[in-house]
Amino acid sequence: METEQKTELKAKKAFPMEAAYAIGQVTIAFGTALMARADFGVSMVVAPAYLVYLKLSESISWFSFGLAEYLFQALLLLVTTAVIGKFKKRYLFAVASVIIYGALLDLFMLVAGRIPTDELWVRIIIFAVGSVTVAVGVAFMFNTYLSPEVYELAVKEIAEKFGFDVGKTKTVYDVISLVLAVAMSFLFFGWWKFEGIGYGTLINALTNGPMITVLNKLYRKKFEFVRKINLKKEPPEEEK
Repeated sequence: METEQKTELKAKKAFPMEAAYAIGQVTIAFGTALMARADFGVSMVVAPAYLVYLKLSESISWFSFGLAEYLFQALLLLVTTAVIGKFKKRYLFAVASVIIYGALLDLFMLVAGRIPTDELWVRIIIFAVGSVTVAVGVAFMFNTYLSPEVYELAVKEIAEKFGFDVGKTKTVYDVISLVLAVAMSFLFFGWWKFEGIGYGTLINALTNGPMITVLNKLYRKKFEFVRKINLKKEPPEEEK
């Protein structure tokens, strides 16, 4: 039995966690830009920030999706800090992740904006590719020690603070995001106007979780995720 376990470990290829983080950031930003371009509705998680972008960009030409993410996730971090009761040092890494993600998102929004979307079948393909690409990125982010964006951080911190199940907390957060997005759409664009959310949002909500689960299992079957960079010793838990 022990020999079989050693053989299985040897069969796995070492994969740097830092590379998993980089791939995750790039693919999530690229996939989100594709979904926005397809215009079937973005994911529930990014929908509120996307609506801020749609509204403010009408009057502020230089206001971007990335800037909207900065503002919304900064607000979410303040709310999370208030709920937790303190600001932990590791939150700074989440801020860095948001800055990187926002810059990548704006870059890929420019790239995706060049894709012609006159034909329905093109939009369907763009949406499908975008949805899968986001799932690929999220699954990679599950296998790194580096802090994710504030969305994931908020769910994890609140669940730990109150002893909630992380999965159930994530579901509640997603539902709150959807309700908030619908309310913002009505407020910004008029009653019964669904901007930034649509059939694609629902499809993504139903398929994204299962895709991430399958991909994560596949990654862990093929790779042994290892930490390559150790700058200094981890601080005590109470200082984090």
